[in-house]
Formats: sequence, C-alpha cells, structure tokens
Amino acid sequence: MSIKPYIIDHLTKLVGSESLQSNVSLSEVSAWKTGGVASLMIEPDTEDRLVDVLLYLHAINLGAIVIGNTSNLLFDDRGLSVPLIKISSKLSHVLCVDDNVYAQAGIWVPGFALKMMTHCLSGVEHISGIPGTLGGLVCMNGGSLRKCIGSSIISVKSIDFFGNVFQRSASECAFAYRSSIYQKKKEIITSVRMLLSSKPRPSIRNEMLSILRARRKKFPRKSPNCGSVFKSSPTLYNKLGPPGFVIQKLGFSGCSIGGAVVSPQHANFIVNRGNATSRDIIKLVQSIHSKVLSETNFSLEAEPLFVSFDGVETPLHLVE
Repeated sequence: MSIKPYIIDHLTKLVGSESLQSNVSLSEVSAWKTGGVASLMIEPDTEDRLVDVLLYLHAINLGAIVIGNTSNLLFDDRGLSVPLIKISSKLSHVLCVDDNVYAQAGIWVPGFALKMMTHCLSGVEHISGIPGTLGGLVCMNGGSLRKCIGSSIISVKSIDFFGNVFQRSASECAFAYRSSIYQKKKEIITSVRMLLSSKPRPSIRNEMLSILRARRKKFPRKSPNCGSVFKSSPTLYNKLGPPGFVIQKLGFSGCSIGGAVVSPQHANFIVNRGNATSRDIIKLVQSIHSKVLSETNFSLEAEPLFVSFDGVETPLHLVE
C-alpha cells in the first residue's frame, strides 16, 4: 500500500519539499540497519508545522509512526505503509539561562551532554555516549550508572495526534526507572525544561571522559545495534544481576540466528553483523526470552518496539 499522491502534495505544502522524502529505505534510517521501505518520511522544522501535519493526518484518518534516532525500534522487513514523522536535528534548539535549560527533543544526546559541559552545567554527564535523541531518552527515562534523565527535568512539552499541546511537570510525567507516562500515551515529546547545577568545566569533562571510556570497553560500538535489548528491574538485579549477566550465564554470548548475533562483548546487545533481517533479531529475542523464563522464572521485558508494516507497535518480546 502506498500513500496517495494528493496526500503527499498536501503534506509538501505544509512542511516544504525539503522536509519530506518518499520511499525511504528503513535499513538506512534504522539503528539496527534492517527493515524494508517506508512510503513517506516527514521532518518538521517547527512545532507549528508538526501540529499542522498531525491535524491533517488526523483529518484524513491516517496514522503515523514517530521516530527520533530509532534506537528503540525494529522495523518490519516488509517496510512501512504509514508515514514516519522524524523528530530530527531540525528541532534541536537549546537555550541556557543560568542553571535552567530549555531543549528541543530532536537534539542528539551526546551533543546535548557536550553542550551542557561547555556551559559548565552538571547533571547530565551520565547520558554521555548514549545514542539517540533527547525526546526518546526522556520517553524511556534513559540514562546510565543507574541514573535517569527524569531526575533533572522540570517539565516536558508534548503534542498528541489531535494537535493538542500538553505541558507536564516532572511529577506528572510519572518518571520511574526506565519508564515514563509517555510510553503509554500517544504523544510526541517536543521539548524539555531542566534544572542543572553549575560546576567547573574540567570536572564535568573528566567525568564524561571516564564514562565514555567505560562505555567503549563495555559496549559494542562498531556493529549496528539498538542498545540494551532487555530492561533491567530492581527485583531481577538484586536476585540474579543485570540482564546481560543472566543472558551470558545461560550461554547466549556469541549465539546467532541469521545475521543477528548476541554480542560477546555484552550479552544484552544484539548486533547486526551485516546481513541480519528484522526476523532474525525477533527470533533471537524470542529464544533468549523463552530460555530466561524457563530457567529463572523471570520474564524479561524488551526495551525496543517492533513496528509492523501497518504501523502497529509491539514490545519486541511479545512479537510472534
């Protein structure tokens, strides 16, 4: 199924031809480098244009999938029939006023951390090296070293698929370990306000370098991957350890299906060695999930979502 030409024409009028691409190879967009062809990708360069796109798609009853850096998505090998809305560097403005920071959701996370360092602002060093956009990080309440981005947030601005704009305080975002209200709401995070703290630049820089060195040693960086596949939980962590340790202990390190491989460097990463399909990755996730459940009675929850051809998003461990 392709998107009708008159729809593409109208969307072009809304956002401009430079913000719209047809027949996009998902394997070039995807962090996992898999997937078929997407009919259409839209990259709004203002929040107003994003609202215009959402209102139009709602009016014609056409759904859409929202992406940032796709570090939590696995696309169907058959492609995608509904539009992609990409929150990209076109929405990446940052403003610092004393210790208060306003940042749009499309900014690249490592770049944001570096920018905060140049402003001598501390509190987000732990996100150094995390691939993805700020909006996706906030949605997942991501971070490292058992820290979460939500602890630095004052408020979050988002837009639903009817064009309604929401401004929520941090408490209203229901931030918990690697979760937030946005994982259950059909909304697009557009900007974030944070409160950081002043600190000498050399101190921030040294901490960031230390974190980056540790990440280089611990995580696979050269092969396409989607970061940690399975979420940790306090119960699992306290009883058995982090997911990577559990998966490694069950003998999955280096295990492969097709072109998908459990990284020998970190067993909670599945890498594409160059010829993996999305189905290869799904089968490997299913195998790990099933074995961990049978051996430990813990049901690991996958962080990434599978995006089907018709735009349905399903947690990766639940895909059949």
